[in-house]
Amino acid sequence: MKANMGKTDRLIRTISAVVIAVLIWTEILHGTLAWIFGALGVVFLVTSLIRFCPLYVPFKFSTIRKPKA
Repeated sequence: MKANMGKTDRLIRTISAVVIAVLIWTEILHGTLAWIFGALGVVFLVTSLIRFCPLYVPFKFSTIRKPKA
């Protein structure tokens, strides 16, 4: 499992997960919608922590900056 997420991508995912958690905590999101977004938030947080997004693999996509040669 090779890392394929850069700093900015990880930061955006982490912030999104925190925003979703706050919306659920304050009960702005509730019911089925809260469960769906909650699951999405968990996926965002886990993928940002392990620096790997499985959806990027089939498309050979990476957000890691390549060093200037």
